[in-house]
Amino acid sequence: MIILGYLDAGSGSLLLQALLGGLAGIAVAFRAFKSRITGRKAVEETSVAEEPQQVTEGS
Repeated sequence: MIILGYLDAGSGSLLLQALLGGLAGIAVAFRAFKSRITGRKAVEETSVAEEPQQVTEGS
């Protein structure tokens, strides 16, 4: 009988964390590559601040 490995709850959690971290890294790399190809910065899409509107009293 051959025992190939033992996985407990901690090992499964570590494997899941590594998988999700790898997917997140791929997503960030793809977004950076895409912004380099298109020539736009990814920050411009999400950080557009609107001008604050003045409040007038007694109209």
